[in-house]
Amino acid sequence: MTKSKKILFALCAIVLCFGVTFALFSGQKQVDAATVVKQGSRGEIVRQIQTKLKNWGYYTGGVDGVFGSKTTSAVKYFQRKNGLTQDGIVGKKTASAMGITLSSSSSSSSSGQTSADLYLMARAVYGEARGEPYQGKVAVAAVILNRVRNKDFPNTVSGVIYQPWAFTAVNDGQINMGTNDECIRACQDALNGWDPTYGCIYYYNPKTATNKWIRGRPIVTTIGKHVFCK
Repeated sequence: MTKSKKILFALCAIVLCFGVTFALFSGQKQVDAATVVKQGSRGEIVRQIQTKLKNWGYYTGGVDGVFGSKTTSAVKYFQRKNGLTQDGIVGKKTASAMGITLSSSSSSSSSGQTSADLYLMARAVYGEARGEPYQGKVAVAAVILNRVRNKDFPNTVSGVIYQPWAFTAVNDGQINMGTNDECIRACQDALNGWDPTYGCIYYYNPKTATNKWIRGRPIVTTIGKHVFCK
């Protein structure tokens, strides 16, 4: 083999090794990115983090699902108070301390909904029905799921909840107040198949509702202050 061929062969080997190393590094970087939430991240998991930090007094910004500098500062504050590494990144240990599962976006229930969906539903139920009896909370969650399955509505929990003017709690911001264990249990019961509304896709409070159209829907049942209709 001539000297020039040897040099060419060596260069090819170097390029190949560099490509493999880069691919492995990129793959690891993608894995790491999928297991932490940090500045620049967006989505429902960020809303969960912001809501918890806000409820606990660590965060004063808006619950907008955008991990910005204020969220980073709040996470660092939380980490400092809880003896965690103050890096502003929600990794496994910080998420565990917050009671958040980072794999929520890929962890589905038997009904096809994720734990992120469960938490979002629980926030909606808290905003819409926190003063209602337990069955009434389950009923509101069931309406959300019935809409997801109905062709006339968005086919995701977030799509249904954030559909314009669909829920008062979204319109007036009460969905950002957080939730409680009872609302979470109610949503889990709905996800497990309990539907006290028997398939209803609407509900309203007859003492406060002003929409004539919804008052014309056939009523199926009344639970607490809400009537449920199809």
